[in-house]
Amino acid sequence: MKRILKILAVVIVLMVLGVWWFTNSLKPTYNGTVDIKNVQEEVSVYYDNYGIPHIYANNESDALTALGFVHAQDRLWQMELLRRIPTGRLAELFGEELVKTDRFFIGLGIDEASHKAITKLDTTSKTYRLTKSYLNGINQFIKEGPKPLEFYLTGVKKKPFTVKDVYNIFGYMAFSFAMAHKTDPLLTNIKNKLGTAYLADLAIDTNPISELIKTHSPKDSLVVSNTLMSSIDTALSKLPVPQFIGSNSWVIAPQKTSTGNVLFANDPHIGFAQPSVWYEAHVHTPNYEMYGYHLGGSPFPILGHNRKIAYGMTMFENDDIDFYWEENHPTDANLYKTPDGWKTYEIRTKTIKVKDGDDVTATVKTSQHGPIMNGITNEITFDQPVAMSWIYTKHENHGLEAIYKMSHATNQTEFEAALPLLHAPGLNIMYGDAENNIGWYAVGKLYELPKTGHSKFILDGANGINEPIRYLDFSENPKATNPPWHYVYSANNQPETISGMFYPGYYLPENRGKRIVQFLEPKNDWDKNAMAKMITDVKSSVNPTITKELVSLIDQQNLNKNQKEALAILQNWNGDNQLQDIAPTIYHKLIYLCLKNTFLDELGDDMFSQLMKTHLIKRTIAPLFSKENSVWFDNIETENKSESRKNIVTQSYIEAVSDLEKQLGNDISQWTWNKVHTLEHQHPIGKIEALRSYFNVGPFEVNGTREVINNLGFYYDGSGEYKVTSGPSTRRIIDFSDIENSLSILPTGQSGNLFSKHYKDQAELYNNGEFRKMMLNEEEIKSTSKNILIIK
Repeated sequence: MKRILKILAVVIVLMVLGVWWFTNSLKPTYNGTVDIKNVQEEVSVYYDNYGIPHIYANNESDALTALGFVHAQDRLWQMELLRRIPTGRLAELFGEELVKTDRFFIGLGIDEASHKAITKLDTTSKTYRLTKSYLNGINQFIKEGPKPLEFYLTGVKKKPFTVKDVYNIFGYMAFSFAMAHKTDPLLTNIKNKLGTAYLADLAIDTNPISELIKTHSPKDSLVVSNTLMSSIDTALSKLPVPQFIGSNSWVIAPQKTSTGNVLFANDPHIGFAQPSVWYEAHVHTPNYEMYGYHLGGSPFPILGHNRKIAYGMTMFENDDIDFYWEENHPTDANLYKTPDGWKTYEIRTKTIKVKDGDDVTATVKTSQHGPIMNGITNEITFDQPVAMSWIYTKHENHGLEAIYKMSHATNQTEFEAALPLLHAPGLNIMYGDAENNIGWYAVGKLYELPKTGHSKFILDGANGINEPIRYLDFSENPKATNPPWHYVYSANNQPETISGMFYPGYYLPENRGKRIVQFLEPKNDWDKNAMAKMITDVKSSVNPTITKELVSLIDQQNLNKNQKEALAILQNWNGDNQLQDIAPTIYHKLIYLCLKNTFLDELGDDMFSQLMKTHLIKRTIAPLFSKENSVWFDNIETENKSESRKNIVTQSYIEAVSDLEKQLGNDISQWTWNKVHTLEHQHPIGKIEALRSYFNVGPFEVNGTREVINNLGFYYDGSGEYKVTSGPSTRRIIDFSDIENSLSILPTGQSGNLFSKHYKDQAELYNNGEFRKMMLNEEEIKSTSKNILIIK
């Protein structure tokens, strides 16, 4: 018996040692020496206390090779997913559930657009050569580094990265910014099902008295089935990486700062996931320095700063996707009608590999407008072909060159020269520099449609009268450089007129923009600490006004004790959204039920659910409930009765209190925001319940809400829980008076490697609204670094 126990003990020890050895073998290498081919001179990588690499090299090619290597060892799994999405290769990892997603992205044509772009590249250009250096570093790690744990779990085989992969990743980013696919088919369906009267109270067009971004320059009878929207929604809901949502940024000129230098803030809003989107890296050579934020597979930083310039971005939210009805030939489905006669659809076929399943063939028809959506998803049941026209695939792609030039600019003039190269997605590019210049630039290829067509609806593609009249010259794009009000900002809200028109888009409501202006306008002594407080602000400038309007409509005669107490809380609310606040819990339940009782009877469950996921509904809430009369208020399911706004709001309030009593109990003091507003950073593997606690980060109780500056977004779904899906992907504050102590934070951590100590070491700081330093001082970096990786 003793012998058996000894053997068992030895086996257990060996197993423990084996697991220890295996997990340690998968950790990133932060110390030691690594030999990489084609490195000309030795490179030193100093890791700071949060795992940010500070790369010191004698030339930029070696620096980019080192960057590729260290990026891959922390984020190879993320890179792998990002390159698979646009080429339709997720089902190969995750099985049949991702076939619809793969089919959808194959249909978009991102891969084909990337192929066209790389065939036209100048292979002697510095952009291309540095991209190849970066890929050399990634591929050296793929060849010689440890396989990430996720590769073992999903059966991924390591394969080299290519320039085409880089372009495809940019293509995915461009599509994730778009909103038309969530909105245009829905509005077309509302119009055709209910009539144009039902469109009047939806915030489709611009309200000119809302908070607009100021510009300054020194110089249908067709019928659409609901399945189009639901099929797109289904495809995108399965994505294992986050989509881009919105953003804030503001830059303050020296005239309004206490130091007499520019202050810069940016917090791009992106879907939360683990790992988080950005990989930070500081690259230093004798001729180049940049502290940058990289997408997985991006050699050049999308966001960045150095001692001379700082730049960031938000979503422009312009409309760069249009849908067109096509008309098939009556006897030949391969032909479609154009003003010049019948044309033949282009047809391409790809094979989708499915894990533990049979291969699936995806066939895509493409008209002159774009891919036919009916062929992209099996769930579209109507016969009329509808094509998607997307600016990104219509024009030559110079995005990589643009990001290279932006990151290598040394002044405002050089920076501005790069911007016309960005044709899609539409972005608000924010800029500040050490020479006291500031700027906001709306970039993207803008175009004008004829007045016969409204870009928010599916257009007739057969008659030729709904085609773009012209593409605007970049000089016509809105911008503000060194304006006399001494600040620029963007919060995804509508800019002022462009070439005499309000440019169509899917802009977010004025809430954040209004709050930003309320902060910036009166204050003239801004400093870094005040900026840090502002970027984590959780007070709404609009919601209390909506609340007062709703409260005034509630019939209070027969309210019970809890209903009266909850009403008093709403009446006294100042718009704050702290963890222990009660008003936000009541407010969001009331708003959801007001929307449900207003729209559900006309739309039905599917369309109502889709409406809740659009920017449009956020823009609609305030103006709709400020109107005494709307065709939406009458419940079409009740006979011999016409409901009013007052009826809807009173009914919704009674239901809200009742629902909260069932959910959180009768003691209103327990209805605190922290109980219903939570954030969990989900890893694709964390969807498996047994592995959730290992791979996911959280859940956390968090303050904030949607459409405040600390914009923690969620969708209304009736559950009474507001699980945050998106928010600041980083918070950056750059102070040109103290550039070496500028601030940043990531939502979880720098590394996507489960076994790295930097997997989630920033999560608590992030949730608390705290920051860490973005180090630039060479002496400080080298003297404080405890981990040094030598690459030669």
